[in-house]
Amino acid sequence: MSDYYAVLGVERDASTEEIKRAYRKLARQHHPDVAGADGAEKFKDIAAAHDVLSNPDKRRQYDAGGLGGMNGGGGGDFPFSDIFDFFSAAAGGGGQRGPTPRARRGQDALLRVTVTLEEATFGVTKDLEVDTAVVCQTCHGTCCAPGTGPRTCDMCGGRGSVQRVARSFLGNVMTSQACAACQGFGSVIEHPCAECSGEGRVRSRRTININIPAGVDEGTRIKLTGQGETGPGGGPPGDLYVEIREKSHPTFTRRGHDLHCTVELPMTAAALGTVLTIETLDGDQDIDVRAGTQPEEVLTLRGLGVGVLSSGGRRGDLHVHIQVRVPTGLDETQERLLKDLAAERGEERPQARLAPAGSGMFSRLRDRFSGR
Repeated sequence: MSDYYAVLGVERDASTEEIKRAYRKLARQHHPDVAGADGAEKFKDIAAAHDVLSNPDKRRQYDAGGLGGMNGGGGGDFPFSDIFDFFSAAAGGGGQRGPTPRARRGQDALLRVTVTLEEATFGVTKDLEVDTAVVCQTCHGTCCAPGTGPRTCDMCGGRGSVQRVARSFLGNVMTSQACAACQGFGSVIEHPCAECSGEGRVRSRRTININIPAGVDEGTRIKLTGQGETGPGGGPPGDLYVEIREKSHPTFTRRGHDLHCTVELPMTAAALGTVLTIETLDGDQDIDVRAGTQPEEVLTLRGLGVGVLSSGGRRGDLHVHIQVRVPTGLDETQERLLKDLAAERGEERPQARLAPAGSGMFSRLRDRFSGR
C-alpha cells in the first residue's frame, strides 16, 4: 500500500489547502487525457490519496492506521470507520451506484412584503422584484460552452463511482465510492460556459406578479410553487414563500378579523342621542347613538371588519368605542344652564355610590379584550 503523503509529495503536517494544491498539480500532469494509458494507474493513486487526506475524518483514521493500512506501511486494508460501516458494505451498502445528476433542485426562498390594512382587508395584486438564480441563457443549463458537451469520465467510465477491494478481518469486501476525477457526475466538462462559469444558472432580477388574498395577517406566508431559485445545472426551481408584514393604521386597530376604533362624543350628544357619520374602510357610514349612551360603550357595525381568509368573502366586524367628552372652559351662560340642569335632576350634591364589582369600565375593557 502506497504512502498517501508520499504520493502527493506533501509533509505529514500539510494543511488541507496544501493537499488540494498538490493534488490539482499532479492531476493535471498524470490525467489519462494527458499522460495516456501509462498515467492511469498513477492517477488512480493520486485520486485515492486526495480522497483520504482531504477529508479530515478519513485522514485521522489513516494517520491512526485504521484506513489504508497503518500509515501507509502495510497491515490490514480496512477502510471503515467502525464495524457498522463494514457490515453495511458487506450487505450491499458499498455496491455500485449510478452517477450523480448535475441538475439538482434549487433552494426555496423567502421574501417579505408589507401591506396596508386596506390591502389586507380587500386583497391586492402586487408586482415584486426578486433577486434570484435563473437558467443561463447561453448554455441553457448544460453548463458547457456553446457547441460543446460533457465528456464521459475515463476514470469511472461514466458510472460516477469506482470500486475497490478492501481487506478486512472477515475477508475481502468490494466497496464503492464517488469518483475523484468527475466528483461522481460520471462526466467531465472540459469547456465550461463562460457566462455562468459552468453552473448552468446566473443571478438575475425578475418581476413576479403575486395575488395577496383578503384576510392575510401579520406573519401569513403565501407559497408560490416553482418561483424560487433555479437549481445547479439548470435544475428545477425551488419554491418562493412570501411572508406578510402589515403596516399599522392611524385610526383602526386590528384584532383578528375585527377592527376597533374610538369616537369622541360630546356629553350633550351622549345624553340626548344623535347620528354620527364616521369614515370606515368602506367609505362613510351613519351610526345611531341612542340617548343616554355611557362612556366606553361599543357600537358594532357588522361586516365592516377585515376579510376572513378563504371564506368566500366573509368579513369581521367594526367595533366603535364611544368616548364621552366632558366640556371644559364653560362661559357664564353655559355654567348657569348646567347648574339649572343639576338642580332640576337633584344632582347638585350627588351621593357617591359604589358600583357592583365587575361592572366598571376597567372590567368591561378586560372582558372585551379577553373575548368574554
